[in-house]
Amino acid sequence: EVHLVESGGGLVQPGGSLRLSCAASGFPFSNVGMSWVRTVPEKGLEWIATIFANGGTSYAKSVKGRSTVSRDNAQKMLYLQLDNLKTEDTGLYRCALASDLQQRGQGTQVTVSS
Repeated sequence: EVHLVESGGGLVQPGGSLRLSCAASGFPFSNVGMSWVRTVPEKGLEWIATIFANGGTSYAKSVKGRSTVSRDNAQKMLYLQLDNLKTEDTGLYRCALASDLQQRGQGTQVTVSS
């Protein structure tokens, strides 16, 4: 059973940074692509970034240049570094299987506000 647990969210001022973490279990983590998604009340579910099993990455235009997705296969951990945060980055961030975004964790809240 896929089990994903996110952490690292919080309240941050515009221009600040956060590093989100996702602990994975229940599946062959190193063999699968992983994604970050966020839910924003007015916009619904938005894909943020993907890191593939081979380490390649892809980012949404909204965060490209301000975010870095990475993984530690030995620890079965997924990370998302968010820099130069904007108020529109506020949302519930979740990690998910890249092949099935419905397989995602409960999320960690990021609030960007002054």
